[in-house]
Parts: sequence; C-alpha cells; structure tokens
Amino acid sequence: MRAGPPLIVAWLVIGGLAAGQRHYYSHFDASCGRFATIGVTIISGPLNYAGLNPWVACKVPQPSR
Repeated sequence: MRAGPPLIVAWLVIGGLAAGQRHYYSHFDASCGRFATIGVTIISGPLNYAGLNPWVACKVPQPSR
C-alpha cells in the first residue's frame, strides 16, 4: 500500500505533462469541452503516450432570451 500514493501522483504528473505538450494550457478558453478534455488527458496519464488521445465535446444549454 505504500507504493500506491506515489504511483498515483506520478500517473497524474505524466498526464499533466501530456496535456502541456498538446498546448492545452496555453490555449485554454474556459469552455466546457476544453476543461473536460484537459481533465480526461490528465486522468489518462501514461496512456496518452500509448496512442490514446482523449477529446470531450459538451454542449451547455444557453439561457433563453
């Protein structure tokens, strides 16, 4: 159980690096889809380097006029 937390941290750091290499942080427009794509990329961690390219599209209802 002692190896668990460091492995999780390493997994998330690798995912964060993958998101950075894809320039997700520099082109952040605070949209639902961009935020979700960054989160999924970080969570998927090293799988990004195995060919996984997570992408999320979401539509938020617009307020009525």
